Amino acid sequence: MSLSEILGSAVSGLVASQAGLRTVSNNIANVGTPGYARERIALSAGVTAGRVTGVITGEPQRIADRFLEANAYRRASDVGHSEISANYQDRLQALLGAPGSEAGLPARLNAIAAGAVAMSASQASAQTRAAFAGDVEDAVNSMQQLDIDVGGLRADADAEVTTDVETVNALLTRIHDLNDTVARQTGLGQNATGAFGQRLSALDELSGLLKVSIRDQPDGRVSIDTAAGGVLLDKRLRLLSYPTGGTGTAQPVYPRIDIRFANPDGSPGASTGEQLDSAVVGGRIGALLDLRDHVLPVFSEKLGTLFAGIAEAINAASNTGSAVPAPQQLAGRPTGLVGSDRLGFSGAAVFAVVGADGTLLARTSLDLAALGPAATVDDAVAAINTGLGGTATASFAGGKLVLTATAPGTGVATAQVPGNPSDRGGSGFAQFFGLNDLVESPDSLLVPPGFTAADPHGFAAGQTAELVLRDSNGRLLSSHTLTGSAGASFGDLVTELNSGNLGSFGSFAIDSRGRFAFTANTAVVGPALAFSADLTDRFGTGRSFSSLSGLTGLASGLANAQVRPRILADPTLLPLARLETGVAIGSKALGAGDLRGALDFGNQLARAIDLGKDGTITTGALALSLIGQAGSASSRATDALADAAQRRDDAVNRRDNFSGVNIDEELAQMVVLQNSYSAAARVISTASEMYDTLIAMIR
Repeated sequence: MSLSEILGSAVSGLVASQAGLRTVSNNIANVGTPGYARERIALSAGVTAGRVTGVITGEPQRIADRFLEANAYRRASDVGHSEISANYQDRLQALLGAPGSEAGLPARLNAIAAGAVAMSASQASAQTRAAFAGDVEDAVNSMQQLDIDVGGLRADADAEVTTDVETVNALLTRIHDLNDTVARQTGLGQNATGAFGQRLSALDELSGLLKVSIRDQPDGRVSIDTAAGGVLLDKRLRLLSYPTGGTGTAQPVYPRIDIRFANPDGSPGASTGEQLDSAVVGGRIGALLDLRDHVLPVFSEKLGTLFAGIAEAINAASNTGSAVPAPQQLAGRPTGLVGSDRLGFSGAAVFAVVGADGTLLARTSLDLAALGPAATVDDAVAAINTGLGGTATASFAGGKLVLTATAPGTGVATAQVPGNPSDRGGSGFAQFFGLNDLVESPDSLLVPPGFTAADPHGFAAGQTAELVLRDSNGRLLSSHTLTGSAGASFGDLVTELNSGNLGSFGSFAIDSRGRFAFTANTAVVGPALAFSADLTDRFGTGRSFSSLSGLTGLASGLANAQVRPRILADPTLLPLARLETGVAIGSKALGAGDLRGALDFGNQLARAIDLGKDGTITTGALALSLIGQAGSASSRATDALADAAQRRDDAVNRRDNFSGVNIDEELAQMVVLQNSYSAAARVISTASEMYDTLIAMIR
C-alpha cells in the first residue's frame, strides 16, 4: 500500500470518527425528547480497483423497530378509548349518587311506598297526603333531572367529537407535510431524522384519537387507514368533515363523520364515500361516538321505561279509587283514539254519581264485552249516558273521555266489577282513559294502547316516521321511513316494517298489550331502535306513532310528566276511597274513612309489570338494575383504563428501550470513537514521518 493510500484511509477514518462523535453528541442532547430515536452513522468499506481504500461515511440513520412503534400506536388508541369511557361512566355514576343515597331512585320509590303506609296508619291526614304527593313528584322530578343530565353528557360528548375531529385534521395535515419532507430528504440522501421524530410525535397523538393502521412506504412516507379500512392518508391528504357537530344539545340521531379529500386550501372537499359512524373507529373519538350514540341513549331509554312502569303502577292504584267527596268531573288524557275506534275492552266497569256525603245517587254497571266485538268508543259513551240517566254525562272528543256530574254538589266515581274487571291491553277502563291519574304527561298514553293488527293506524297521506337501528357499538345498521303505504291498519304497518330495510335485522309484531315489538336476529348484538323524526298524527288526535307504538322508552313522556296539579294544590283530592259497587241507591257508597286505596299505591309498585322488551319486573327491581348496571359499567371502565395504561406504558418502554438514547451506551460509543479518532490521527502522523524520512533520504 502506498503512503498516499495510507493517508487516504486514515483521513477517511478521521472523518468517520468525527461524524460518529457528532451523532453521539446529538443523541445525548436529545435524551428525553418525545419521538426521538437514537442515530447511528452508516459506515461501509471504500474499495477501489479491488483494494480497500478507507471507510465511506453515510448519513445518520434512525434506530427504530416499526413493529414496536405500531404496537405503541395501538396501545395509545386503547388508552384514549378507555380514558373517555371511564371519564363519562364516572360522571354518569356521580349523577346517580352513591349506593343507598336518600336522593337515589330506589330511595325515591321506597319513599312512595312508605308514604302510602303512613297515610293508612294516620287516617290520611292532610300532612301525610301532601307528603305522599310530594314523594311522587320528587321521584318524577328526579328522573326528569337525571334524563336532562344524561342529555347534557351526550351534548358534551358531541362537542368533544367536534373538537377531536378538528385536531385529527390538523394532525393529518401535519403528517402529510412531514411525509413530503421525509420523502424529499430521503431521496436526496440527506438526514431526515428531525422530520421522522416530528412525525412520530404526531402519529402518537393521532393514535390516541383514532385507531389507525400505519404502514411504511418505500420512499419514507407513511400511509394511514382507519380500523374499518377507510383511507385517511396516502400520497393524497384526506380530512374529516363534521360541520353540524357541537350544537350543545342532545339530538335523536347525529350526522356521521365523512372522510373527504382535502382541497388545495386545506378545507374538506369531495367525499370519498367513507365514514366514521361508530365505536369501531377506536380511540377517543370511537369512545365518544359509543357513549353519544349507544351507551347514554340506552340508559335514557331504560330510564324512560322505568318512568313508564312507575306511572302505570301509580295510576293503576289511583284509578281504582276516588276522592271524598267525589269530584264533579273526571277528565281523562288524550288516548289517540277516536269515537269510531274499536272499544276493545273485556269485563265490566261501574260508573256512579254520588252526593257530597258519599250517598249513591245513580249507578250503571256496564258490561263492556257484552257490547260486542264491533262496539266502538262512541257505543260505550252512549251506554254510560243511558245508564246514568242524565245524572252525569260522558263525552269523548280529541281522544279524551270526560265524565261530568250534572247537579251541583254531586260527583262521579268509577270502579271495577269484582270478579270481572274491565281490561284493554292490561289496563282497566278508568286507567286506560286516565280518568283519575295521579301522574300525567301530555306526551304519552302512560298505558299500552291495546291495538290489534286490524285497527286503523289513522295516519294521513304524507305523514312519516323515521326509525333507525344501531348495534351495541352504536353503528347505524339501517333506517326506515314509515309511510303507511302498505295499508290502513296497524297490521299493515307491521308488514311494511318487516318488508323494509329493518326487516333484514329482525322482525316486528304487535304484542298482547297492543305495543309494537322488535325481535332482533341472533346476529345483531345489542340492537337499539330510535325515532329520528316523527310527523305522524293519528286521526288528528295529536298522538304520533312513536308515542303509540311503545317501541322505545324514549317516548315514555318523562320529559313533561308531572303530578296532577290539582292534587298537589289540594292533597285531599287523592283517590284513597273505593266505591262500593253493591250498595243500593240512597246508601253510602263512599266514606271519608275508607283508606283502602292508600296501601294499594305501595302494592302496585311492588307488583311486577309487563314492560314489553324489558320483561315483567317490579319498578324497584328495574331501578336497582339500572343503577347497578351503571355502577358496574363505571367500575369496568376504570379497570379497563388501568389495564390499557399499563399495556401502553409497556409498549412505549419496549419501543424506547430499543430506539431510545441510553447515556451509558452513548458514552461508551464516544470512547470507542475517540480511540478510533486517535488511531486515525496516529496513522496520519506516522505516514507524515515516513514522508519526511523519504524526502530526507533523497536530499
